[in-house]
Amino acid sequence: MKHLQLLVATVSLMSASAMAASGVVYKSPSCGCCDDWVEHMEQAGFELEVKPHNNMAAVKQEMGVPADMQSCHTARINGYVIEGHVPAQEVKKLLATHTGYEGLAVAGMPIGSPGMEYGDRHQPYTVMAFDETGHTKAFQHYPRP
Repeated sequence: MKHLQLLVATVSLMSASAMAASGVVYKSPSCGCCDDWVEHMEQAGFELEVKPHNNMAAVKQEMGVPADMQSCHTARINGYVIEGHVPAQEVKKLLATHTGYEGLAVAGMPIGSPGMEYGDRHQPYTVMAFDETGHTKAFQHYPRP
């Protein structure tokens, strides 16, 4: 019985930890798709503070986002850098696996990615993981539906 109680306590702690995913999103004050991405993340259970910033290039450089991976907004969630329109499920996977990456990025603004929905239009895109040296690796590919 004690093992079952310990298991239940551990699962509850893990669930609380997953629910506590929080961070800060830096975005241009006039960017609407960034607001849509924040809404996507909040609907997935993330708690995000939005900080409008007029010099996003400086934010990206400070956080170590590789130049070819940059997009419109940059976030720091539970210590990881999240660049652009990364789906919430990929951020959750990163948080759960502790891969050693610095963060995830979706370069540009692909149509159909979270915050960039336009009806039934979709472009394939790849969520890339990057490390502190700027090396990148495919994390998840999103083909056309």
